[in-house]
Amino acid sequence: MSITGYIQSLYKSMSMRWFAIAVGVGIASGLAAVLFFTGVEYFKHLFLFQFAGLELPAPAGERVFHGGEPGSFRPWLIPLMTTSVGLLTGWLVVRFIPETIGGGTDGTDTMISSFHNKEGKIRPLAALIKGVTSVLTIVTGGSAGREGPISLVGAAIGSWISDRFKFSAKERRILLLAGAAGGLGAIFRAPLGGALTAIEVIYKEDFEAEAVLPSVISSVIAYSLFTFFFGTDPIFGIPRFEFSNLLELPFYVLLAVFCSFTGWVHVRTFEFVKFRVFERMAAKTNVILAMGLGGAVMGTMGMLFPEVLTGGYGWVEMAIHGQLALSLMVAILFGKILATAVTIGSGMSGGMFAPALFVGGMSGGVVGNIAHRYFPDIVTQPGGYVLVGMAAFFAGVANAPIGPLIMVCELTEGYGLLAPLMLASVLCIVLGKNTSLYEHQVENKFESPAHIQDMTINILESLKVRDFFRPGLVTTLEEGTTLKAMTDIIANSNELYFPVRNAEDRITGILGVKDVRKVLFESCLFDLVVVRDLAGKPATLKPMDDLYTALMKFVDTDYGQIPVVHTDDPNVILGLINREDVFKAYRSSIDDIAEGENICFLKD
Repeated sequence: MSITGYIQSLYKSMSMRWFAIAVGVGIASGLAAVLFFTGVEYFKHLFLFQFAGLELPAPAGERVFHGGEPGSFRPWLIPLMTTSVGLLTGWLVVRFIPETIGGGTDGTDTMISSFHNKEGKIRPLAALIKGVTSVLTIVTGGSAGREGPISLVGAAIGSWISDRFKFSAKERRILLLAGAAGGLGAIFRAPLGGALTAIEVIYKEDFEAEAVLPSVISSVIAYSLFTFFFGTDPIFGIPRFEFSNLLELPFYVLLAVFCSFTGWVHVRTFEFVKFRVFERMAAKTNVILAMGLGGAVMGTMGMLFPEVLTGGYGWVEMAIHGQLALSLMVAILFGKILATAVTIGSGMSGGMFAPALFVGGMSGGVVGNIAHRYFPDIVTQPGGYVLVGMAAFFAGVANAPIGPLIMVCELTEGYGLLAPLMLASVLCIVLGKNTSLYEHQVENKFESPAHIQDMTINILESLKVRDFFRPGLVTTLEEGTTLKAMTDIIANSNELYFPVRNAEDRITGILGVKDVRKVLFESCLFDLVVVRDLAGKPATLKPMDDLYTALMKFVDTDYGQIPVVHTDDPNVILGLINREDVFKAYRSSIDDIAEGENICFLKD
């Protein structure tokens, strides 16, 4: 092949098409991440540092608008600001996007729901309002993260681009994940981890393999664009951590157990506050008042205990450096759980990703601090437990084992903690099997409406024609049989489709009764028209063919019956298989699967 021909074939290939589209999604989601991050950091500095006079710690990689003298100390402004944001958010949601009320845990969960249940469609207005109100929630002190909202915004960009180019629902879903990956990879400065998290967080025990390439490309482009503005330094300024002592493994097992416990507390507290408190309140009063009350409670908590305000990555970095006392880490851990439950549970906008990493980091910090206190010769770097706790905790509550692990490796710029990360993450997933942070996660592809067609193909491919065709003598017609003879044969047969043979006894076509019906009563044509003139193209199946192959032949030919021929001799007809036989086999298999799941459910 010439170079020109190779370039043309590459240009026309599906991979190149996805590459080009994913680059566009990455650019758009990267720019959205830049604007989102800039807005959060600037207005957080304005509202909390200058207006309220609070000096909250910031991680080394996010000191964009920090510096100078804080304003007068006015902590009472915090509940006023969060209450106002709650009321404004409630009004905007009720007025413009009422369909999002009770629509999921956070932006990430909304993206998950869109993927499974809405053909990958997200209203641009919904993403815009959620994005803006998330910024307002975070900058006034609400306990929420940036990652969930920017995932939603990125996903909405992918969905919007799909609609503009009139892509299929399948392609729209892939670009939805690519957009989410771009936003997450950029805002967290972890391109590979962001891409992998986006494609695995939608399932509990699976991942979206077809979205890997577009998601990685989008995430890399978005990350590159983001670092062009804010540099390549990771979020945390931390020392290098290395796992070198096998005696530490039992302590990482304890970390996993403790993270599983705090993960259970985190999810159950959120569910209680959301469903038992604020949703009941919204039903009795209205959504606006419920969000306003959530803002007031959150603001009051933040005024009294500033450590629970906003995302809190600065406190996490201090824990990594060992600058927080054990008692403070315990207090922050459970305070953050309650603050996040109130903020997001009331319906205010924001993400659960950062609070989950925060709680996981503090959980790991508690274990590392205690272990270092009593076994200083074994646990020499307790700060590493904070990082491992972040990944393991999120892996457990989000059922995402790979993405968070890679994210921590990208944050530390190395794989020194890879072994404990893998161990703790797997244990958290096993111990927290019945705990899920995201309401719309499904077990795997075959429980997702997005993959109903795949499930159909999978079931039919496991069934063979030999088990469902009807063996027996099949009436065949010769190519030269006249219309008059045909009418006699059809009148004395219960069959609706007849294989046609030529002079060499080979099957050359199929004749259906419907093909004959239009000339059946034209007596002047009885001796002029022969079978060859009316027959359709040949179609046969073999006993070892699967029912998906059979279904495709039925679709391609529109026949109601297809002859089944001998494996070694395609001209020996063994019987017929009806189109209805394929549908009945599929229906029976679905019923068997459902019955099996019901039995397993009853046993559990």
